[in-house]
Amino acid sequence: MNNVFMNTYHRLPVTFVKGEGSWLFDIDGKKYLDFGSGIAVNILGHNYPPLVKAACEQAAKYFHLSNYFLSDTVSLYAQKLVQACTMKKVFLCNSGAEANEGACKIARKYSLLKYGQGRHTIVTLKGSFHGRTITTLSATGQEKFHKDFGPFTDGFIHIKGGDIDALDKALDGKKVAGLLIEAVQGESGIVPQSEEFIAAAAEFCKERDILLMFDEIQCGLGRTGTFLALEQYKDAKGNPLKADIVTLAKGIAAGIPAGAVLAGEKTCDVFTVGDHGSTFGANPIAAACGLVVLETVNTPSFLAEIKRKGGKITSVLKNHPKVKEVRSKGLMIGFDIEGDAWAVLEKAIARADKESFGLLMLTAGANTLRLLPPYILTDSEIDQGMAVILELLAEKN
Repeated sequence: MNNVFMNTYHRLPVTFVKGEGSWLFDIDGKKYLDFGSGIAVNILGHNYPPLVKAACEQAAKYFHLSNYFLSDTVSLYAQKLVQACTMKKVFLCNSGAEANEGACKIARKYSLLKYGQGRHTIVTLKGSFHGRTITTLSATGQEKFHKDFGPFTDGFIHIKGGDIDALDKALDGKKVAGLLIEAVQGESGIVPQSEEFIAAAAEFCKERDILLMFDEIQCGLGRTGTFLALEQYKDAKGNPLKADIVTLAKGIAAGIPAGAVLAGEKTCDVFTVGDHGSTFGANPIAAACGLVVLETVNTPSFLAEIKRKGGKITSVLKNHPKVKEVRSKGLMIGFDIEGDAWAVLEKAIARADKESFGLLMLTAGANTLRLLPPYILTDSEIDQGMAVILELLAEKN
């Protein structure tokens, strides 16, 4: 049956048939504790009752509308999402790559209208991941994703995160339209940017009228313990950061494909009729689920629990003799180990049998394991999952 799929994924030998909370169950009845959340998508776990209810109720009304018309559900969701992100307007789409494409289009049009031709470059960071379309591959600062797919969209340059001198040099006000940055890089192993680097980036962008754009696709929506990861950073004067554009996807609808480009004061009116579009963007079922995400996640107590749970996990990993480094913010955790990370991931899955459960994790490079568990994870489930990780680390790999 699986021969019909293109060979694009390193698939593991498990077929799932249902989920419940932080657990998944395969075709043979074996259970697995999910510390990956479908790569930061299932942030409220599996079969979360309010999500199921919202999706079913919306499906009973209508599945889809043309964007020539307004939807009551989508209109309410857009208003609440803009408020949650303290932005001005939103364009709703289907994925992170699509959201980042939209952000780059806004940056280039903003600069073209204000400064004319030649000021179109987008600066991103080495180690970044912004999508797999030709343009978002151009934005992605990892060569391993570029192999075989050139030529790429021109006008993108990548610099090392943390290097303020390189940032200063790259942000040429005569050539650059925008800086696209992940406050916490996910695909390169959970790498938070330093406070000094982000503050400098905000200052340079403000001085030179370069758009400051945050890709919050993996690190946003509460994953780091604040609704947006950028909220944990300040500008050079110690004030809250003001992004010109924020992109979201992954957990935005907790499992339904969705994405968003949020625009601030300078950029909210750059797009005009006909500039951009998406047939399935602003899907009503995704919006209904998105409302549940906002109502559930964006509260001080819920966000505090994300930080606490993340701290509990990292406290187990820190100072372990086989863990070389732990990098984390909230429930976004990467740790480097001695040996092959993929081999450990496979062993964690293979331990599932009638008596024991398997553990689902992610990797980010040869020696890095990545944990992105659902926010509804319980303390007991944390204890169970970490016991498995400690067991695996104790083995010789």
